[in-house]
Amino acid sequence: MMKKLLYVCAIILLVLPACKDTTTSMPAQFKNAVYSGYDVRFDKDIDPENQYFNPILSGFYPDPSICRKGNDYFLIHSSFAYYPGIPIFHSRDLVNWQQIGAVLNRPSQLQISGLGISRGIFAPAIEYNPHNDTFYVITTCVDGIGNFLVKTDDPFKGEWSEPILLPSVGGIDPSLFFDEDGKGYIVNNDAPEGEPEYDGHRAIWLHQFEPQTDQTFGKAKMIVDGGVDKSEKPIWIEGPHLYKINGKYYLMCAEGGTSVNHREVIFTANNLDEPFVPYKNNPILTQKDLPEERPEIVTSTGHADLIDTPTGEWYAVFLGCRPYQGNYYYTGRETFLLPVTWENGFPVILPQGEPVPTVVDKVGLSPTHSFLTGNFVWEDRFESEIPGHDWLFVRTPINQWWSIEGGALKIDAIQKNIYGLDNPAYIGRRVQHLNFEFSVEMDFVPQSETELAGICCLQNEKYNIVLGKTRQDNRERIVLYLADGEATPRCLFSQTVPDECAATSVALKIKAQDARLSFYLAYMDKKWITVAEDMDASFLTTEKAGGFVGATVGMYATSFHPDNN
Repeated sequence: MMKKLLYVCAIILLVLPACKDTTTSMPAQFKNAVYSGYDVRFDKDIDPENQYFNPILSGFYPDPSICRKGNDYFLIHSSFAYYPGIPIFHSRDLVNWQQIGAVLNRPSQLQISGLGISRGIFAPAIEYNPHNDTFYVITTCVDGIGNFLVKTDDPFKGEWSEPILLPSVGGIDPSLFFDEDGKGYIVNNDAPEGEPEYDGHRAIWLHQFEPQTDQTFGKAKMIVDGGVDKSEKPIWIEGPHLYKINGKYYLMCAEGGTSVNHREVIFTANNLDEPFVPYKNNPILTQKDLPEERPEIVTSTGHADLIDTPTGEWYAVFLGCRPYQGNYYYTGRETFLLPVTWENGFPVILPQGEPVPTVVDKVGLSPTHSFLTGNFVWEDRFESEIPGHDWLFVRTPINQWWSIEGGALKIDAIQKNIYGLDNPAYIGRRVQHLNFEFSVEMDFVPQSETELAGICCLQNEKYNIVLGKTRQDNRERIVLYLADGEATPRCLFSQTVPDECAATSVALKIKAQDARLSFYLAYMDKKWITVAEDMDASFLTTEKAGGFVGATVGMYATSFHPDNN
């Protein structure tokens, strides 16, 4: 039986054509997409007007940066090779956020074709300049155009400028700072002066920035070499932010790499001409020394940004991870929020040795309906003509291969796929829980053995899984393909669609329970049939797949399978 199954799967793979960006049949139609999340740590009652859950944005929302104008807070995140780029959120209380769009929402702003999914947009930083009433986002397009900024006078309009290149700023993680006298500065991560002395040896540089020309000028200055204590060979000093608080300058950075040794450190100086001195009690945030076996574990904390409230309180947003075991998680790096305390003139996000709490007290909150944290059921019945903010594309779509009409999302089976570096016909949403279900109803009649449509859970080009419908021997078949780093995805399941169910709707579902994945299908009788059960989910984690992104799940169609890539 197994030999016969493998033979059938091989036939499906071998008959597919070379890649062309065309479609050959009617599109796949998807209806009633439903995502349900039910993590144990969120299964508790809280007072939503006086308490909140950490993370405040669950799922793949890494490298948070925040700014404020008056009572309005704005929050952004890395997007790597997903489109649109740099999601932007608004809040009035730092806890309840609503996405108002994306900073890079036009193809002219974000050209990332040919980039791996963990390249593209790294660590954007947002800053408001009260001297010209302008908002800036500065970031790096890794393997693309490098460091650049965009700006707007109103983030709610969603009309950010075209990219303004910064040719004199190298490295990654640039961040803007506007001083009280109106002068501008950029701090960034780059190589140290001379040759690096060890692997991971980096430096923080300071550039002068002219807001009238949107360019740097003068000679850049290295202000941190290596990290807090260079004798200990600290690695990857990065994510810098510069502040002026009560007449003193503070430089806050991450050290240790973005995995389990991640930590946040801070330096101070009386003016920008003198050396920055590290706080003697650094780090001001880390989870690296805590016991691995602890409840509601959060790891890898760092890459923080400070924000003050109109009443003078201080908070920090930062990234963290929620593994299901060890360093395994597929929810990506998420955004957390904690109040900041001041000790000896330095801000402390979390005292050393304390775990990040899941529930935090904060009075006077204004709860809003959103699907960003806690347990929830989210659905899209495709009643709008454009995909909502929850949906993402892989790389910038140049040709429109989708449409929404009649309560259905229609996706053309184009001759591109998820295994290459093009823009495949895939629309997905972030996985936000370690226990979740995603289901959708699909109408798709494949016209040839080259076509496949269904649902996909995607980590990157080499690690993903697809449950869908194709055609073989003039019969419709349900297939399950797993890509776990091998050159060609493996067919794990192939079953002929019963004659009475051919050319009818089929419901497809994925279910995750921490380390295990299961897949199901249902025909007209709506009874779920098990396709695969309790599969190892580690191929969706960065520990196995590498990179910096969390998993997404969504709808997919193709007429080009990887065997001919």
